[in-house]
Amino acid sequence: MRSKVRGTLLWVLSTILALPIFGDTSRADELAAAPEGTFSIVVIPDTQHYRGRGTKSQPDSQNPLTNPTFDAWTDWIAASLKQQRIVLVSHVGDIVDKNNREQWAVARRCMDKLHGKVPYGISVGNHDMSGDGNSSLFQQVFPRSRFEDFDWYGGCFDSPSDKPAISGNNANSVQLFEAEGMKFVALHLECNAPDDVLAWADLVLKKHSNRRALITTHMGLGPREKPKTPQDYFDATKGRMKWKKCHGKRGNTPQQMWDKCFRKHNNLFMVCCGDQSRTQALRQRSLAEGGNSVHELLSDYGTNGLRVMRFVPTKNLIEVRTWDPIKGQFCESTKIVPGRDQHQFTLKYKMSVNHREHTD
Repeated sequence: MRSKVRGTLLWVLSTILALPIFGDTSRADELAAAPEGTFSIVVIPDTQHYRGRGTKSQPDSQNPLTNPTFDAWTDWIAASLKQQRIVLVSHVGDIVDKNNREQWAVARRCMDKLHGKVPYGISVGNHDMSGDGNSSLFQQVFPRSRFEDFDWYGGCFDSPSDKPAISGNNANSVQLFEAEGMKFVALHLECNAPDDVLAWADLVLKKHSNRRALITTHMGLGPREKPKTPQDYFDATKGRMKWKKCHGKRGNTPQQMWDKCFRKHNNLFMVCCGDQSRTQALRQRSLAEGGNSVHELLSDYGTNGLRVMRFVPTKNLIEVRTWDPIKGQFCESTKIVPGRDQHQFTLKYKMSVNHREHTD
């Protein structure tokens, strides 16, 4: 009898230990606190959801300009820094919808809630610059001088002195941070980064080859070929895109950015992107030249939530959860992407010394 009870207790214990650290999201609408020994990276999707006077969504409104979604997301992040053990916040770009001073002032106020509290980086999206790559308004609101006193700030690309508004002054930036004994380098690259920016990114990744690398850039996954009809944005074959929006002939497509830079670095393990609201959520695993797996993740959820990626070193897992701070619940399905496995999923990533294989 004693042996039977002991066996039952061992079975219950082993079952509990095997559960994902986030808990079973199919039965609970609560994002559990991050346990000791884990940490989180939060990815903010496109924040184009401005309301009030002068906005695309409410062109006839006379109400003050606001962005309730952006406000709610940064409120939640600021309040959850300790509970979720957040070590980096990454914005995929399209911070504004209209590239004007009024919307940039709202964006600055939203991001100010995180300033000085956690490392963060921003990728400049196509809505955040002109077609030729002029991101001067972004640079005025989020310049290098805003970050250079932080020890986690690793600098930015310096554009040629005759064209300071193109690619320079923090439009392409580096963040350096550590978590659970691991060193990381994060790159935030503008949409369709030109060759000179990619050459700089190459040097940064080589300089920090002893660090684990992740990259956020605005365009990445979506319709592989440039859509010819509105329906193509939804139905065309999806993957790494072979078309572009910014920098004219100098700009690189997501596929070119992979071929010219990303795939060369064996410390790279993740690329995050946004931009494609009609794809919304997509992921793929690619092999770089060194044989390392690179997880490519698209998230552009509208008002339906942001991404919380919890790293679990003892299990060599990254538990990716799409969380809606406004509703206080997990995003399990959307009209565009009904499948749960694009919103709530787990990735394999070797972190512990005693690595064991796990199932995605």
